[in-house]
Amino acid sequence: MHLSYPRGRRRSHPALTLLTVTALVAGALTGCSSEDGPAKSVEAFLSGWRSGDLQAVGFVDPTGAKVPAADVAREIRELSGELAATPPALRRVGDPKITRDTATATVAVEWTLPGGTRWAYERPVRLKQAADDAWQVIWEPAVVQEQLTRGDRLGLRRDTGPRAAVLDDDGQPLIAPRPVIRVSLAPREVKDLPRLTRQLDAAFKAIRPALVPPVDLSDLPKRVADADPEQLVEVVTLREDAYRQIKSRIYELPGTKFPGDTLDLAPTREFARAALGTVDPAQADDLTRFPDRYVAGDLVGHGGLQGRFDERLRGAPGLTVIVERAGEDGKLVATGTELFRREPQPGQPVRTTLDVATQKAADVALGGEKRRSALVAVRVSDGAVLAAANGPGPAGENLALTAQVPPGSTFKMVSALALLDKGAVTADAPVNCPKNYPVDGRSFKNSDDFALGRVPFRTDFAKSCNTAFVALAPQLGPDGLAATGRTLGLEGQWDLGLDAFTGKVSANGGATEQAAAAIGQGTTVVSPVAMAGATAAVARGRFVQPRLVLDPAPAKPAADGPELAAESLTALRAMMREVVTAGTATALADVPGGPVHGKTGTAEYDDDPRNTHAWFVGWQGDVAFAVFVEKGGSSTSSAVPITERFLRALPR
Repeated sequence: MHLSYPRGRRRSHPALTLLTVTALVAGALTGCSSEDGPAKSVEAFLSGWRSGDLQAVGFVDPTGAKVPAADVAREIRELSGELAATPPALRRVGDPKITRDTATATVAVEWTLPGGTRWAYERPVRLKQAADDAWQVIWEPAVVQEQLTRGDRLGLRRDTGPRAAVLDDDGQPLIAPRPVIRVSLAPREVKDLPRLTRQLDAAFKAIRPALVPPVDLSDLPKRVADADPEQLVEVVTLREDAYRQIKSRIYELPGTKFPGDTLDLAPTREFARAALGTVDPAQADDLTRFPDRYVAGDLVGHGGLQGRFDERLRGAPGLTVIVERAGEDGKLVATGTELFRREPQPGQPVRTTLDVATQKAADVALGGEKRRSALVAVRVSDGAVLAAANGPGPAGENLALTAQVPPGSTFKMVSALALLDKGAVTADAPVNCPKNYPVDGRSFKNSDDFALGRVPFRTDFAKSCNTAFVALAPQLGPDGLAATGRTLGLEGQWDLGLDAFTGKVSANGGATEQAAAAIGQGTTVVSPVAMAGATAAVARGRFVQPRLVLDPAPAKPAADGPELAAESLTALRAMMREVVTAGTATALADVPGGPVHGKTGTAEYDDDPRNTHAWFVGWQGDVAFAVFVEKGGSSTSSAVPITERFLRALPR
């Protein structure tokens, strides 16, 4: 038979026509570029999963029965359990694979767990084409995670790693297990509780305050009355040394028991309290500020080094994603299935320069002081902060590093160095020390109105003559005092490991301000650590920034200062020695351990000259130090005795 074709129409080859049809069919089976294809349904499902609104998506169960979108959204929230508040990041991987009226898409699921931990996996999402050609998602709990079934919940288990230690100068933990005694009562054996309470109260009050805080026994009768008669009632936990002080007074009291235990404690209760900080259960403020970092029950560093380096010391908690299911009582219980685990990472230690013996000596020296006070000790040879002690005051208050107070006559160390460097005076040059010296209408005077007459400058220094320094102040120029202070590290940018105030020295003031600055008054303010660093610079011959934290190493420590003029230093050191041998600090002349060099200081802090802070700065051997007593009056009656107690307590 002859076939004819209309003119102008090309005849197709049969084989080519078959290939074309095959290609079109294949494209329909594997492609997803169509706006109505399965890819569009998958994208709508992923968007709705995150938003919680799945109304744009059709669902069926594995049997083909329709499932309301609201039911799927609810079940996804329930399955997500503890992770529901942070839906995962979702992404389609590649194109869906189509076989007739079904399709399978691969979806990448990535949860962000607390602390930024990522939990990622891929899941297949199956789809079925409906009679109207729309692609519906086949819903089943395994879409969320392969091991989930209806009724399951994702749960989080958090495991904290061991907290690392703050180490001393020898690399030993400052906080370590130490023996304690838990003073307790056995209710059945107590014969006369009111009398026993009075006896315990009197004994506890006899313990040295540095060893134990006040013990409140006002609720003890109620606690004993409410207690299980077979259980001990703890009264207070005492360190062994505190317990030994009163053991003879309480050991035989009827009903008392003394079980031993160990707790992680510093060497003493007062040991570098503000510098170290504390470790306590997470507080409400911690949980509010860092909801992703802490949970109730976590131990958190507060203040000092424990607070500054909390993340380093605590490490990273471990996280386990588990499957939970409601038990018979309706409460969720773990099924034993773990889906993801990140092991806890132990904390890293923080190594400091603190020396246990020196810090204890500083704490002992301040132990009897009832006024706010501080003592900082610095090793001359390398700038290591050996002790940073604070007397009574609010917990965490660190006057040793952050006080901003006038230095008084201790600043004559800086003024004398500036005058010696300028050649304005020599140690033996006679300088008049009158009772009063007027400057622009203001009269400067000496403590207790003393006058020395015309004496060598070293005597003016040793006896702390204000009027002699006021008379010499103009020779320093408007910025000379501040410039010399900077060579000793004052006003520098220090990286100590904790916040520290490095001082602010008066400059460019009028004649009255220059006169006041020369004797450590006016607008000049310093901290004990700043003065300890400056004193160490005089003893060493150049400024080296004090160091408190060795590891992690300070990121931006201050550069070393210039070499100080040898001739000026020789004179200044001799003058500071004369303060002890024949000046205002002769009480230190016989302390053991070698010659002491220093300078006393009395600093007015308001318009009433009777109101003064007390200071002493100096060094003995390789230890430089600064002592400050707020409202301490005369330094010879407060700061100098503290210094003596410190030096006598140092190990030899």
